[in-house]
Amino acid sequence: MSKVYLVGAGPGDPDLITWKGRRLLEQADAVLFDHLAPDALVDLAPPHAERIYVGKKKSLHAFTQEEICAMLIERARRGLTVVRLKGGDPFIFGRGGEEAEALAQAGIPFEVVPGVTTPLGIAAYAGVPLTHREHTSVVTFVTGHAVHAIDWDKVGLAETLVIFMGLTTFGEIARQLIARGRSADTPAMAVRWATRPDQETIAGTLATLPGLIERHALKPPATLIVGEVVRLREKLDWYEHLPLFGKRIVVTRAKGQAEALSARLHALGAHVLELPTIEIQPAADYGPLDQAIASLACYDWLIFTSANGVRFFLDRLDRSVTDLRGLRARICAIGPATRAAVEALHLKVDLMGKEYVAEGLLEAFASHDLSGKRVLLPRAAVARDLVPTELARRGAQVDVVEAYRTVVPEQAARQAREIFARPHQPHAITFTSSSTVQNFAQAASVAALEGVRVVSIGPVTSNTAGNLGIRVDAEAQPFTVDGLVGAVLRLFS
Repeated sequence: MSKVYLVGAGPGDPDLITWKGRRLLEQADAVLFDHLAPDALVDLAPPHAERIYVGKKKSLHAFTQEEICAMLIERARRGLTVVRLKGGDPFIFGRGGEEAEALAQAGIPFEVVPGVTTPLGIAAYAGVPLTHREHTSVVTFVTGHAVHAIDWDKVGLAETLVIFMGLTTFGEIARQLIARGRSADTPAMAVRWATRPDQETIAGTLATLPGLIERHALKPPATLIVGEVVRLREKLDWYEHLPLFGKRIVVTRAKGQAEALSARLHALGAHVLELPTIEIQPAADYGPLDQAIASLACYDWLIFTSANGVRFFLDRLDRSVTDLRGLRARICAIGPATRAAVEALHLKVDLMGKEYVAEGLLEAFASHDLSGKRVLLPRAAVARDLVPTELARRGAQVDVVEAYRTVVPEQAARQAREIFARPHQPHAITFTSSSTVQNFAQAASVAALEGVRVVSIGPVTSNTAGNLGIRVDAEAQPFTVDGLVGAVLRLFS
């Protein structure tokens, strides 16, 4: 028999889960998750892990509470490591106590891993501290879905009142509070999807907030805060003032390689939508690359035009009878990301262009005599021929070998339809190579980009987009991920 872990997922931003919660998800055999648990956290589970949605959304319940408890017990008895992933904190209106009781009664070992509950997320991300020396020293949490079950005489005059699950009943709650002497002018606010890029905040008073909620058609899930601390939002609201807050931005890099760009955009407040239009696969035939590696000592130059080229070259080198000691060639990298991949092998890069495209690489070679020199270029199966053609014209013997292939992921078309479905069109899409543009056009259509800003990593990618009839609104300078982020910022400044 294994163990069940009741893990708090936090208020919405997946980065706010605890380190322990993240580690347990990465080791789980089964994950039972709620409606409020972010997909990014569920995706942390290993590929073999069973993923079961057990969410409760208003009156629509995937499973009853008794069925959920039974599933936890049954899987633990089979020897599985089970994570029960719950929005917010398991013990704050999350029914974690009921599940823990059921596990204890069944003799199942369990642990509770706390999470950041929604009010704490609101306090941090909406600029409303729940306590403040000049305003309040008392905070009361209350659930609002059963208004008449609450003794408002006891809780109604709390200095700061946090109401869970009370959005649809707040009109009645406000009347109850005012009837018991709370001023109608008491500041009040509702926050939907706190800590997420689509966080929505409506602020008013006990008298005005019910009407504002109705006018804005605010939907659950939302949490309400009543009290003088709400006034501090005007000074302390940092999150909704991030430069890309609320902007839906599509990232088209390959799965597993989009993290650097996605993380930068997310940190600036963007709602990042990952749409991998490239899938990196091994070469169709490794014979030519293996033969080149066997003759590694014969080459004068080794040129890498991508970090993927470095990674797959190294993989084949590791599978061969030789190692890096057989390398006598000088190394050229097309740009800083590729250079970093080479330097991670404790190798020095001898040459890199000022501009991180093929033309810049060729310019860097201008002062080098290539007559009779042997050059190895491991790269993607399909790529521009500018570099090998020009180096051969300058007298080099260039061996171009396939190190990997790029294909359109099978799910790209479906994901594109979901992301570009109206009325929630993205504000912008980023392209990091010609392949990402071409594959997007194949998976979706150029027409899908109507009204969407297009940001390109450089002139080659922009030219490919233009040839496909896609207008580029902004271009990175320099031609790097950092430059791409800068271009997005300029676009929305």
